[in-house]
Amino acid sequence: MAAVNFLFRSTKEKAFLNIRLLFRFNDKDYVIGAKTKYEVSKHYWSKQHIQKRPKDIEIINKQAKVNKELNKIENHILNAFNIVNPDAINKTWLQNQIDWYYNPPQEAKLLPNELIKYLEIYIERRKNEITGRTIKNYNVIKQLLIRYQATNNKILLIKDVNENFKDNFENYCLVNNYAPNTTTRALRSIKTICKDAMYRGIEVSIQLENIKPKYKKVKNIYLSFDELEKIENKKDFPEYLENAKDWLIISCYTGQRVSDFMRFTDEMIRIENSKKLLEFTQKKTGKLMTVPLHKKVLEILDKRSGMFPRAISDQRYNDYIKEVCELAKINNKIKGSKSTETEPDSKEYRKKEGTFKKWELVTSHIGRRSFATNFYGKIPTTYLIYITGHSTEVMFLNYIGKSNKDLAMEIANYF
Repeated sequence: MAAVNFLFRSTKEKAFLNIRLLFRFNDKDYVIGAKTKYEVSKHYWSKQHIQKRPKDIEIINKQAKVNKELNKIENHILNAFNIVNPDAINKTWLQNQIDWYYNPPQEAKLLPNELIKYLEIYIERRKNEITGRTIKNYNVIKQLLIRYQATNNKILLIKDVNENFKDNFENYCLVNNYAPNTTTRALRSIKTICKDAMYRGIEVSIQLENIKPKYKKVKNIYLSFDELEKIENKKDFPEYLENAKDWLIISCYTGQRVSDFMRFTDEMIRIENSKKLLEFTQKKTGKLMTVPLHKKVLEILDKRSGMFPRAISDQRYNDYIKEVCELAKINNKIKGSKSTETEPDSKEYRKKEGTFKKWELVTSHIGRRSFATNFYGKIPTTYLIYITGHSTEVMFLNYIGKSNKDLAMEIANYF
């Protein structure tokens, strides 16, 4: 969270206001200053600007004029702050933002102001910085925007992304059976694109910051230790399902994404103080990980002569672990949502909410969530967060579906 304030720091009767950016990062407070190009008098700033309910109409008008301009500068700085890593923020960065506010980069004249065209340029520019999955997600959003735009029969401009757009877009997605959280993710990505455009000098709506779609709380679906034991004890799987079963067990005891655990090899294992550790770099975050191997994982490696199971595609893995859980009779009925084809042979899928047998809702992500949920309270949360890679404890607790009431009841056990 960041804040901006303005100060008159000159001995002259008239001077440009100074701007001060305040923010907290990594438990440390930062205060960075720069100079604006907005000039006021010392008398106005010290005597008139601070008046709460002035009666003089000239002072009222002057305050309105000054506040309007300062609000525009503040919004420009905060919007720029929100799309950059705080590590990169310093006095030079802040002064550059002020300079760009008054003289937007010339590249803005060469960039399109149409949202879809700008999205294409954004993907191309960042293709070496973001993962293939993120690129895929942006392209899905692009196709969604193309359909939305066709329905409205109007070219969507970046400056059109306002509160009215948010409402219309949400209604469009609702009518077309998109899951609420799919819509929320799309809107958040669209907002990110617009902020990037603003940073490069393209006009955006003054309502952009007010677009704050919220995620809907979803059912925390995971495999309990008892269910994992049922899966482990189920024998006579065909080879391809035995392979998928072993990957499922591995995922539930390492807590990693499918993009990471499906790349595990015996070469990533090292031994230190008689403990077997797995070292790898997370694909999504680029973070170097060292994870101790649980005895359940070691049992699978022993069964396979020290080797991990054969790697398969994400899609086949998703299909196969459903079969594994069905054969293991993970049949209890639970509420959830699953991808369902909108019409036969349409190849268009939407999330459908309802009550299903649990095996129907199993996906590649269930291993990571099972690890986090099963070991919560058994392993210190700090260690769990290290393995799952969540940024904060709040994010981790939200991920495993812990409410304030749940936490209060757990704390009560210590009283």
